[in-house]
Amino acid sequence: MAIFAYCRVSTIEQSSMLQEEAILKAYPDAVVHHEQKSGTSKAGRDVLHAVLQALQPGDKLVVWKLDRLARNMSDLLAIVDYVEGQGASLEILDQRIDTSTAAGRAFLQMLGVFAEFETNIRRERQAAGIAKAKRERPEVYSGRKPSINAEEVKRLLLAGLKANEVAKRMGISRSSAYLYKSRFGL
Repeated sequence: MAIFAYCRVSTIEQSSMLQEEAILKAYPDAVVHHEQKSGTSKAGRDVLHAVLQALQPGDKLVVWKLDRLARNMSDLLAIVDYVEGQGASLEILDQRIDTSTAAGRAFLQMLGVFAEFETNIRRERQAAGIAKAKRERPEVYSGRKPSINAEEVKRLLLAGLKANEVAKRMGISRSSAYLYKSRFGL
């Protein structure tokens, strides 16, 4: 039986050392794997995928907290089903949830629902904050300033220059010159 530890952080500024220390305190012989990826989806999490693939019957996957493994119910259930399909078990260390027991699996599912709810609430708050910022400071969210002087392009095209010549003279791409030509109906 092998113990695989999975530690995840979302950003470079974060450290997974606290997770590793907690897991190694409980399981000193655990093989620890670290990943720096967002946890909103299991897609693109190569380290997690490799750890799951390595599981053998009797092995245990240990994570420090539920949100280090999954942030939505469908991913959580898929991971748990895969782990159990390999004949292994999952333990969430801070909650002492172990999927090798019926009570542990039921409790994990309840926590997963609450974790997904929390993620959705956070997303709603973030969207509300962005909407408020856009209302209060529209200049910040007005998009990128145009890098091409459209009036100058138009003047050169009306003066009879071809789109290729306009592109060279203004230091813009040919496709941009042709785009403006079509916009102006020239």
